Amino acid sequence: MWIFSDRQVQTGLNSRARKILYFCFMFVRDHFVSYRDSQLHYAKGGHGPRRLLLFHGFGQNFQVFHTWVTLLENDFTLYAFDLYFHGDSSWPARTAVEKSDWKIILDQFLTTEQIDRFEVGGFSMGGKFALVTLALFAHRVERLVLIAPDGIKTSFWYSLATYPIATRALFRSMIIKPNRLFRIIQALRALRLVDNGLLRFAELQMNTLEKRKRVYFSWVYFRHLKFDRSNIRRLLNTGNIPFLVITGRFDRIITTRNMEAFARTITRHRLIELDAGHTDLVEKAAAVGALQTFR
Repeated sequence: MWIFSDRQVQTGLNSRARKILYFCFMFVRDHFVSYRDSQLHYAKGGHGPRRLLLFHGFGQNFQVFHTWVTLLENDFTLYAFDLYFHGDSSWPARTAVEKSDWKIILDQFLTTEQIDRFEVGGFSMGGKFALVTLALFAHRVERLVLIAPDGIKTSFWYSLATYPIATRALFRSMIIKPNRLFRIIQALRALRLVDNGLLRFAELQMNTLEKRKRVYFSWVYFRHLKFDRSNIRRLLNTGNIPFLVITGRFDRIITTRNMEAFARTITRHRLIELDAGHTDLVEKAAAVGALQTFR
């Protein structure tokens, strides 16, 4: 495992990331993949020969990767997506997103952008989409990059914060009347059963009606995007696909420890731990040199 200090990461950011102040961010917006009644929005940036697909975390949108396009534009052409129920993407159907749907949607995108082989990356919840993409398109994936990903091994308390563990009917009632949920959080805090940072994360994700609906929709409509970890391991190893995983030393949501055991089972892997928490990990990860060199 490689460990980078905050000073090392900031050196990379300070040298070039200041261009953001002058160029805001350099994605070209408003590309859409239409499928049935849905719209998957993505932005495109950079002009490098390597193609990199990026999926953000819960409550974010494509803009979370603005630093990436600034730092990586010469090496990559980047495609940052808004997941459904986030940003400008929409999934109006009252049915779950199936893996067969995702395959058709990604096939359409790859054809439109004339992409043959590509790299794929995801942060937190976006890691699940990156892993499903690998499972469906392993023969075309050149590298997998995961940043504190959901889906490999997620802590129970992260699941509590982002995925309801009660029945749908019970959780649906908490969307409109969240007092029961907040009482549970207060009890956990009083009993000191959970790290307070995790409880703050849960409160942040659930403190408005809009956010609670997003949690519910993400849980209900993404619930079929599952994969077998043993199959992911087989695909990476038999395909000799490089696996880069980046975690944060101060991340209490998806920890380095939770990722180490799986990473060690992959022949071509590199695990890098940064001086970061969960929320600032994406920006700091952009300056990691292994994004360009480990392949």
